Amino acid sequence: MSIPLLDDAVSVAYPFLWHLATATGPAVAIVLCTLVVRLLLLPLTLAALRGERARERLAPQVEELRRRHARQPDKLGPELARLYREAGVSPFAGFGSMLLQAPFFLVTYRLFVSPTIAGHANGLLRSTLFGAPLASHLSGHPLVFLPLLAALAGLAWLTVRRARRLAGARGPLALLPFGTVLTAAVVPLAAVLYLVASTVWTAVENVALRRPR
Repeated sequence: MSIPLLDDAVSVAYPFLWHLATATGPAVAIVLCTLVVRLLLLPLTLAALRGERARERLAPQVEELRRRHARQPDKLGPELARLYREAGVSPFAGFGSMLLQAPFFLVTYRLFVSPTIAGHANGLLRSTLFGAPLASHLSGHPLVFLPLLAALAGLAWLTVRRARRLAGARGPLALLPFGTVLTAAVVPLAAVLYLVASTVWTAVENVALRRPR
């Protein structure tokens, strides 16, 4: 399915990734591009971190509002909004970085599933990793995919464990990191490499920036 804006982005990214892949290897090129994107998004990550710490300071007041309006949910929302507004804190801080990663993931996906780009044959489809085409899926080359899926599952487990230890996160939302494993099971190998590189970056960020205080 053609999506004009996405197709334009793929056409712009293709020559850059092709030349980088020629110089370093396709898999290395994907990892390097992923790290560059995450580095560019670091200011948003730091802003999200400041928001998280501000919300931690407001947690006792939020809990008090929840207790006070336990039977008045229609009043709880406006009161919480007022509290965050007066403190200069956004309850949605942290979503910007995730949202801005989505276009890069989609472009990477399209680069390795489109037979033609800008009217020319897609040379990236011939790229391989350990004999598996970067355009292949789990069912075609499980021995290459499984170590990467295992790495993602291990990183997700560490993320959930750390979140429970530091913030007491529970329930279905606490298991969201495992969604990356499910995504990796259905996308091309190139996109899996992006997910692994991005997840490793996130894990390093958590250790370096989100230290328990």
